[in-house]
Amino acid sequence: MIYLKTTFKNISWRFYTWALLLIMFTSCGSIEKIRVDDGRFYKGDQPYYFIGANYWYGPLIAAPNIGDRKRLVRELDLMDSLGINNLRILVGAEGGNEDFQVKPALQPTQGEYNQDLLEGLDFLLAEMRKRNMYAVLYLNNNWIWSGGMSAYLNWNGYGEVANPFLEKYTWPDYFKYTQQFHTCTPCRQAFLNHIRFILGRTNSINGKKYTEDNTIMSWQVANEPRIFTEEDRAPFKEWLDEVVTLLENLDPDTLISTGAEGKASYLQEIDTYKMLHKNPNIDYLTMHMWPKNWQWYDPNNEEESLKSSIVKANDYIQEHLQVARELNKPIVISEFGFPRAKESLSKKASIGNRNTFYRELFQLIEISSKEKSVLSGLNFWGFAGFAKTNEKNGKWEVGDDFSADPPQEPQGLNSVFASDTSTLNLIKKYNDGLQD
Repeated sequence: MIYLKTTFKNISWRFYTWALLLIMFTSCGSIEKIRVDDGRFYKGDQPYYFIGANYWYGPLIAAPNIGDRKRLVRELDLMDSLGINNLRILVGAEGGNEDFQVKPALQPTQGEYNQDLLEGLDFLLAEMRKRNMYAVLYLNNNWIWSGGMSAYLNWNGYGEVANPFLEKYTWPDYFKYTQQFHTCTPCRQAFLNHIRFILGRTNSINGKKYTEDNTIMSWQVANEPRIFTEEDRAPFKEWLDEVVTLLENLDPDTLISTGAEGKASYLQEIDTYKMLHKNPNIDYLTMHMWPKNWQWYDPNNEEESLKSSIVKANDYIQEHLQVARELNKPIVISEFGFPRAKESLSKKASIGNRNTFYRELFQLIEISSKEKSVLSGLNFWGFAGFAKTNEKNGKWEVGDDFSADPPQEPQGLNSVFASDTSTLNLIKKYNDGLQD
């Protein structure tokens, strides 16, 4: 009897321990790692193709003090219902002292961090993990709207940022100023330290180390890192290779991408794009697509310029798909946006032209999925969910809701809101098709 009781107790204890571990594992969520094999993404043993969203502000509304976690959860649930399981997210802004800039910043001064926003990033990743969503986290920005490279220059003695949104500076002034980042040794070192800090983090919500969390599909070097001039070629390549090497050393199991617009990032040279992405530690390619910003689309001649925008977009895409095939790497159109009719900020304005443009790109990923080709993902710009915006002038001010459009742009210009049901239905239709 003693033996039987002891055995029963051992079995009970083992069962209890097993059950407890199972509950803990389930509560934390399990998510399969995304990997690359023979020019395609794989989730487990199945190819992974997706229509995802840009959700750059996610950590801000996930922050416990300045955020709105109820809104975040509603938006994640809505995206989940549409089959959106891939979100491109800004890790955090720098500085935050300039006009037309994200506030608050994750890194208000060099090497100092806003704990509220770090916890926001943790919460966002933990909630995404529950829904089997993947994050592409970009670590820097070529553009002033989140501080980025210009903030590092300001911190390290390069003087006032040449803010192109102020009358005394132009865009060429900003380009000349920001180009210096690639040759600024203390700036580069500070950015490497930032990478070490973020990749060394453990999630305060679920206890997962960032480098062990499959929710993070990819570390992305920056948003649209650019070669600005002929003189910038060698410094840019040296800097890019330096960052990619560090990412690979710190987290060899997570994918790495650059965040490039495509050849638009490299003096419109497709060969330069190819050369830079030959780096074996860069796992997949990216390109962006902005018909309005690239002067393809004219709101005063919508019908004809929409048609020409589609033709030009296809030409641009095909040129980059060819590079992806040659390098045998997947490629993602990780940004594309399109305004409402007449560039209206009203949620009641027609989104017919946007839907037409979106459909063209959705059809390309549908074909690529069926053919098991290299075009592997799309991230539209961007998901604004339940954000409330000022439809009269579109200006963003501290305390306003964050939408998909960054602070320097009219709020609602390229945003897809929860009320844009025709666009959401289109996204769901094609995402459902990718899962067939």
